[in-house]
Amino acid sequence: MIENSLLQRLNGIEARFEEIGTLITDPAVIADMKRYVRLTKEYKDLEKLTAAARRYRTLLDNADEARLLLESEQDPEMREMAREQLDNARREIPVMEEEIKLLLIPADPEDSKNAILEIRGGTGGDEAAIFAGDLCKMYMKYCESKGWSVAVTSASEGAAGGYKEIVLSVTGDSVYGTLKYESGVHRVQRVPATETQGRVHTSAATVAVLPEAEPFDVEINEGEIKWDTFRSGGAGGQNVNKVESGVRLRYMWKNPNTGETEEILIECTETRDQPKNKERALSRLRTFIYDKEHQKYIDDIASRRKTMVSTGDRSAKIRTYNYPQGRITDHRINYTIYNLQAFVDGDIQDVIDQLTIAENAEKLKAAEL
Repeated sequence: MIENSLLQRLNGIEARFEEIGTLITDPAVIADMKRYVRLTKEYKDLEKLTAAARRYRTLLDNADEARLLLESEQDPEMREMAREQLDNARREIPVMEEEIKLLLIPADPEDSKNAILEIRGGTGGDEAAIFAGDLCKMYMKYCESKGWSVAVTSASEGAAGGYKEIVLSVTGDSVYGTLKYESGVHRVQRVPATETQGRVHTSAATVAVLPEAEPFDVEINEGEIKWDTFRSGGAGGQNVNKVESGVRLRYMWKNPNTGETEEILIECTETRDQPKNKERALSRLRTFIYDKEHQKYIDDIASRRKTMVSTGDRSAKIRTYNYPQGRITDHRINYTIYNLQAFVDGDIQDVIDQLTIAENAEKLKAAEL
């Protein structure tokens, strides 16, 4: 029976959950920070599954109890109560089993991380930069609605507005797991502000969503980093231009996948505080290296799951924004909605939900649970 096989798996998971709960209070484990961080993450990952397992077991017990009552009880009222309890359990058990099946599928270890969001104007010149700016506003409003914090790490403005390139650091709960679906080429069809004859143009912008690397994810020899400081340009008061708050780091890094050595150059002018800019530049360095080192892992996933919604392929055309028709089409799941204005104002949760459902369906099929 499906419930017996599920219960066997859940028994082992609950035992592991209890074991980790004991381990993370052990002073020896707490002293080993790398192990402690790994175990606390595993504990958090198992918490939801363990709670679902306990609810499932309660439903099974309720069903058994109701059956026994129906077999032994003669009182009409008691029998009616038992019948109602059994009907409720029969209705809820299949729903609970589906929820548990999804929770049993190994989660992407990156999903719980913060994210680096890179938006670049693609084909279409000034209009592409303007569209990149529109996407940036859309994501900022969406992140605000989720209660996430957003910081601009670097930006290069377009001649007619928008951005040739802008990099955002997004911090919050399960940021990467939510925003990862946005990686790819976004295409816009509309009459540009720069168009004098009213013709519809097609332009594009590229979005890359990277999991933000944590200190334990990447090994960096900080003694080999070369630091420069410079005066930040642009608006922001006298202090920005007079104090050397901008930082630039150079780091020679050997790619373990190719064996080649390359110089990584990162600039950060995010704040007026040089130490904070250094800290954020170092965070971007970790993320850059982590992304490069895990590219093989991402490629392996993409090759195994050609139809997967979130392969991380940044060259794939994923969505079209058609302004004359007020239409948004996500090409990965052939999903079309006609609320373009609300969408570009940050109301993108519905599409992300549909993409999540599509991916979960593929995961279930692949797992053959």
